[in-house]
Amino acid sequence: MLQKTQPQIRRNARQVMDGLDLLRELGTRCASAVFLDPQYRQGLDALDYGNEGERQSGRAELPQMNDAQIAAFIVEIQRVLRSSAHLFLWVDKYALVSASWQRWMPEIGPLSPLDAFIWDKERIGMGRRSRSRFEAMIVIQKGPRRAEGIWKNRSLPDVVRAKANRTRHPHAKPIPFLQSLIECVTEPGDIVVDPCAGGYGVLDACKASSRTFIGCDLI
Repeated sequence: MLQKTQPQIRRNARQVMDGLDLLRELGTRCASAVFLDPQYRQGLDALDYGNEGERQSGRAELPQMNDAQIAAFIVEIQRVLRSSAHLFLWVDKYALVSASWQRWMPEIGPLSPLDAFIWDKERIGMGRRSRSRFEAMIVIQKGPRRAEGIWKNRSLPDVVRAKANRTRHPHAKPIPFLQSLIECVTEPGDIVVDPCAGGYGVLDACKASSRTFIGCDLI
């Protein structure tokens, strides 16, 4: 019988693998922060323009994740986070307004949503009423909840206006903003995890702040 080959987890590097497999290979309470930008499609389905291949070609071609898959990611993220460490969860306007992101959260567990950021992308997107130009980030802390000694920078504004280099990836995020969050809740050398790394902006932010990146994407 052939033995199962365990994936080789590399640090501070791009790697192609399933993010859930990566999380399951990580040790319990090893991460000081996790970023999750899941590729869900509730917003596209709700808008139902019928032309996403023309207007959202990069996004439409990416592998899609359903609620059960994203919830499985968050269960593993809860395990790998250290006590009082943070999950930074990206959501779009539809997920925020419909509160559909709450379906991803474990019913029982020490994860507490406690803050949010709005990223003004400075570009107009889709919408049947208002045209979207923002994404939101839900800030979630693993228990015990505390700010003193954990959240180091209390001058961060909750609205960030910045452009991102979308030629790198359809879901690219502004690297200076990612770096400011990493430096706010971690120390040099700490492990920061991104299991849906996309354009690897978190990797670049970790390199700039001397943190240890562990992440991957399917492509």
